[in-house]
Amino acid sequence: MSHRILVVDDDPHIRDVICFALEKAGMAASIAQDGVEALDRLEADGADLVILDIGMPEMDGLEVCRRIRKRGDTPILFLSARSDEIDRIIGLELGGDDYVTKPFSPRELVARVGAILKRAKTIAAAPAEQDGVLQRGPLTLDAPRFQAEFSGQAVPLTALEFAIMRMLAARPGIVFSRDRIMDVAYADNVHVSDRTIDSHVRNIRAKFASVGCPSVIDTVHGVGFRLGDLGAKA
Repeated sequence: MSHRILVVDDDPHIRDVICFALEKAGMAASIAQDGVEALDRLEADGADLVILDIGMPEMDGLEVCRRIRKRGDTPILFLSARSDEIDRIIGLELGGDDYVTKPFSPRELVARVGAILKRAKTIAAAPAEQDGVLQRGPLTLDAPRFQAEFSGQAVPLTALEFAIMRMLAARPGIVFSRDRIMDVAYADNVHVSDRTIDSHVRNIRAKFASVGCPSVIDTVHGVGFRLGDLGAKA
């Protein structure tokens, strides 16, 4: 079955170019011309991935992304006519999977769509969480016992470090900003600095490096952190 892609853009020419490229690559494309229509189509028909323009009338792409993320984890590839770094950062912080600036190469866009879908398939194929135990390859996070293991070796994480790792491991490939990590790791609106989160990340990396996983957390400069390469060796 071909992948179903929802293309959301208020420019009919852009929609036609993207749909042609997707269909040529064997994917099924549907369209929406604004954010409101996009949410309606997604609710009615679903999609394997959404290509979402940021600058649209009625409801912009960032707000559409917020609402999609409240419903689920449908992958999102942002499009924007603006190259401002702040747009890219905000889009990724809201849960976008990738970002392409107009004008773009249709071949590159299709390649990025393919990469996102492949990653989503890998995540979906991973063993499901059972009884509070999250498994990602050699990584095991046992929430009821607050125990972490890598390739069968115990990793002595603090409660805060465990919360951070669980957040990253639950959605591999997604970049989490320091603010989002603080919201999860620190309850009751306790204020902490960015440096505190960085210190926790350094400690987590050191502990996993000691059991043979030196790249458990990746830094995405200017944005935040995501789960790293669990297969890496020292």
